[in-house]
Amino acid sequence: MQRCLVLGVLGAVLQVTAASVCSAEESPLPSADYGISTIWQLGGIGGWDYLALEPSGARLFISRGERVDVVETSSGRRSGIIPNTSGVHGIAFAPELKRGYTSNGRANTVTAFELDTLRVVQEAPVAGKKPDAILYEPRAQHVFAADGDEQRHQRTRSIDAASPHEHRAAGTPEFMVTDAAGTVFVNIETEAGKLVAIDAKSLKIKATWPLPGCANPSGLAIDAANHRLFSVCEDQLMVVTDSLTGKQVFRVTIGRGPDAAAFDSERGFVFSSNGIDGTLTVIHQDTPDQYRVIATVQTQKSARTMALDPATHRLFLAAARVGDTPPATADQPHPRPNIAPDSFVILVAQPK
Repeated sequence: MQRCLVLGVLGAVLQVTAASVCSAEESPLPSADYGISTIWQLGGIGGWDYLALEPSGARLFISRGERVDVVETSSGRRSGIIPNTSGVHGIAFAPELKRGYTSNGRANTVTAFELDTLRVVQEAPVAGKKPDAILYEPRAQHVFAADGDEQRHQRTRSIDAASPHEHRAAGTPEFMVTDAAGTVFVNIETEAGKLVAIDAKSLKIKATWPLPGCANPSGLAIDAANHRLFSVCEDQLMVVTDSLTGKQVFRVTIGRGPDAAAFDSERGFVFSSNGIDGTLTVIHQDTPDQYRVIATVQTQKSARTMALDPATHRLFLAAARVGDTPPATADQPHPRPNIAPDSFVILVAQPK
């Protein structure tokens, strides 16, 4: 069955040539300079999805199925929750508006909350179904919500616009990033992966680029200064794409089961969190067109999503003890493994 994409856009003022290939074996790996410094035992039942660090770095927001847990990064202490976010996937922040947003996959809504107090101010329906990734684009002040329903087509809509804007293309959207200059980039999770570039103001698709060698891309990060996009792929590759031209400039071998990517511009590191292997791949950006793996850090199996604090260079990874994977069903065609109760943790990785 063809898998499809829908992107929904909400006004943020709502009160709601072939590429080079590099692998770890091709160059000696120096000693890993990242390690797990602490583990926050948060427990509870159920799974998780995206992690999001608020712009100040003071709090980590963790999607936990029916709620969002908010944890102080200075101590690992849970300091609050955003309740009633049924099927929550992602969290986005609009600091200049003092707002945050969650994508609620089962409720088909987006929740807007006060960033300071966590008080919910609105829950707004979205045009599509199963909103997943969510992103705030500051120039146009739009919140983008990616529809995760595999039965539908891509559609981009501005709820508060006088007339809706819609676009269609095959594929399921995954992570989204913005260059903060008016363009939003979206990984398209197809067997032969793709990237879509969207004009955040006009809501028009500017370009659709293939990702050669990249099957089912998930995590996406950006080096906005050098116009580079980093997509992590099911087939153990990170591919690097020029965000201006769509040209693929490099490929790097990573671990199995990647689901998130991050870029530390100050240190020139790109990261991939690999949930099947339980590893963190640390890649150095020698130049915008040259990359090499410098470390593979052991984390924990299931640690597939992460968030980076660019100020402290710490990485936060979510994990739990997992068991067997239930059989696929029509409602859950890609089921996740069962999770042992009270085993949920946040791993904190940082430079040694």
